[in-house]
Amino acid sequence: MASSNDLVAELAKFKDPNLARDLVHAIERFSPEGGATLMEVCGTHTVSIARAGIRDLMPVGTRLASGPGCPVCVTCNRDIDTVIALARVPGVTIATFGDMTRVPGSTSSLLAEQAAGRDIQIVYSPLDAIALAQSNPDKQVVFVGVGFETTTPLVARAVKRAADLGLSNFSIFAAHKNMPGALEAIVADPKLEIDALILPGHVSTIIGVEPYKFLAQRYGIPGVITGFEPVDVLQGIAMIMRQLHEGRADIEIAYARGVMPEGNPNAVAAIDEVFETCTATWRGLGDIPGSGYRLRDEYASFDAVRRFQPDVEPTVEPKGCRCGDVLRGIMAPSDCPLFRKVCTPENPIGPCMVSSEGSCAAYYRYY
Repeated sequence: MASSNDLVAELAKFKDPNLARDLVHAIERFSPEGGATLMEVCGTHTVSIARAGIRDLMPVGTRLASGPGCPVCVTCNRDIDTVIALARVPGVTIATFGDMTRVPGSTSSLLAEQAAGRDIQIVYSPLDAIALAQSNPDKQVVFVGVGFETTTPLVARAVKRAADLGLSNFSIFAAHKNMPGALEAIVADPKLEIDALILPGHVSTIIGVEPYKFLAQRYGIPGVITGFEPVDVLQGIAMIMRQLHEGRADIEIAYARGVMPEGNPNAVAAIDEVFETCTATWRGLGDIPGSGYRLRDEYASFDAVRRFQPDVEPTVEPKGCRCGDVLRGIMAPSDCPLFRKVCTPENPIGPCMVSSEGSCAAYYRYY
């Protein structure tokens, strides 16, 4: 078994300045004449790129665009308003991850509802929400399920657990989404002109390589699954540049220590057992068929919306907020007229400034 010193030494390689320098030179050598537009579609990549200053290392003409990789950010206002409406149902306790409490809906937020006396509880996993329901049988606990394929299996297992326990006071609001559907919407948009994709590491540990192959086969878009340390990201970009230089489009893995080509079949099976795909509304991208998850009929009793049928207020988009365009990669956060002036982490107008993985929050902190 490796010692802690061995692990520290191994991890240090992924921040090695000499290795990083060699990769930057490779990126410059293989960069297409006139440059290219690469999109990272993972919020953790967005933060890593900003924190390490990787945008400033790119060749002239090469642009790194941030995509819809933050699950909190892509949750549409209608879904936020629905969660707020559920919080207002008498006897309901909302269990959610911390980021979601600060995301503004049309006229309120979960944080504002908590200040008004609603029962909002921060949890760190869906199993915490089940424990909350078990210890409070007089309350209806609603877990807010937000995330991509990385978190969806955990929620699926929680629903199964609740069913096995016969918990009648536990349900979920499912706003889960899958990444491939959004990627197709992006590469098919003629306004974006994306040349290649830096593919997400976390999601890919679950789904593997196969779900991305359509990008290369149907659209001719190269993609590389990439890790999160500076050298990881630079290696992924170098592999993309080599593909562009050689005129080919493949889906490759630059994160072999974390991603197997087949992904995690058990996690995928857990999703498929409890959920079925449906049309989902993405902030900035609109309705994308097959990109969301809803509970299968046999688990419909755990659907909070079906159970409580909350009265959801009319949806109003935040005035002047350009989160949608940022998520599509059309504009950088700093180009939004609200950025740093009205919209700040202390006073977020849109979700991209709320989440720790949001593009606007990353730009605010590092640029």
